[in-house]
Amino acid sequence: MGLAQRTYDASAGGPLDGVRVVDLSRLVAGNMLTQVLGDFGAEVIKIEPPAGDTLRAWKVEQVDTNWKLYARNKKSLGLELRKPEARELLLQLLAKAAIFVESFRPGTLESMGLGPDVLLARNPKLVIVRISGWGQDGPYKRRPGFGTLVEGMSGFAALNGFEDREPVLPPMYLADTIAGLYGVSGVLIALREIEHNGGKGQVIDLPLLDPLFAVLGPQAANYRLTGKIKPRTGSRSTNAAPRNAYKCKDGNYVGLSASIQKMAERVFESIGRPDLITNPRYRTNADRVKHAAELDAIIGEFIAQRTQAENVAFFEKADVTIGPIYDISQIVEDPHVLARELIADYPDPDMGAYPMHHVVPRLSVTPASIRTPAPKIGEHNEMLLAELGIDAATYQKLLAAGIVCSGKPTAAEE
Repeated sequence: MGLAQRTYDASAGGPLDGVRVVDLSRLVAGNMLTQVLGDFGAEVIKIEPPAGDTLRAWKVEQVDTNWKLYARNKKSLGLELRKPEARELLLQLLAKAAIFVESFRPGTLESMGLGPDVLLARNPKLVIVRISGWGQDGPYKRRPGFGTLVEGMSGFAALNGFEDREPVLPPMYLADTIAGLYGVSGVLIALREIEHNGGKGQVIDLPLLDPLFAVLGPQAANYRLTGKIKPRTGSRSTNAAPRNAYKCKDGNYVGLSASIQKMAERVFESIGRPDLITNPRYRTNADRVKHAAELDAIIGEFIAQRTQAENVAFFEKADVTIGPIYDISQIVEDPHVLARELIADYPDPDMGAYPMHHVVPRLSVTPASIRTPAPKIGEHNEMLLAELGIDAATYQKLLAAGIVCSGKPTAAEE
């Protein structure tokens, strides 16, 4: 059984039908935000420079896999915004948009004559999302806003990894994707203010730092109470034990978590050590956390005698909370992943079939959909500009003047 085969359904709608989003952002955070809006039916227009969104350059085996994922359900309009004529076209588009997303360094939009005051004068109900590394104010506002820097400064890296090793930065776009998801909620809140409360458009200040710091939980409160910096604990928890990643006989790993008293007792019984339940070193959760290393050695020795699959089957039979720690080769073969079509193959000119993530979340009445593949640079130029009253002849002049750009050759170049 392999991945399900799917085709793009351009006719599918969604609960955000009729909401126009103009996306001037680059890389992951803005594209994540607008991908979710696009999945639920919003019309997302990517404004791209001649070289395209920088995300297009992040390739694997010469295939722009990131772009194909984050730019699904979007249209592309190529504009050279260094030219005033292109900026005027953008303003005309924004006059009929509900949402505008940008990710320049603070102050850049104003220097282009496109600050919020200008945009809201043209469209008083426009929701403007300003993505940056550090926010629109504060002493660090002009610093480069790369996710790696935020993942370090936020405190995430200091918590991640093992105590005797260096802090570990995440191997994926953690700060960007979390910011993008927070941005979705901010946009929908702002739209409700407009649609239900008769409100006006507004600016959403969305730095990468704030959302990532927020999801780390009560770190500041814990520090104030104890005066202690939480150490890196690897896969252990400072709140409950046993909880860790354990190596199996076949070299794979399982994750086990016993965060309530009854679950810890089930673990001890299942491994043939009911005596641990009344052992004063492991009797309560606080005792177990204090002696987690000893407890991990006992449980780890038991798990090491079985393969990953055998451990999962054994502990599930004992009603113990355990699961496999997968790599991607295992994820794409898992029967639950396949049954729920978490990933499905969509037609793709470069790969034959692209394994596309399912839309998240799944709504029962107004579900999202994957309607169109990621666009080429300027693929929708003529259609979008025609809405502004620009005919074919004028369009060719805009192309020749470099005001509008496209991945397709111009008539003169063909």
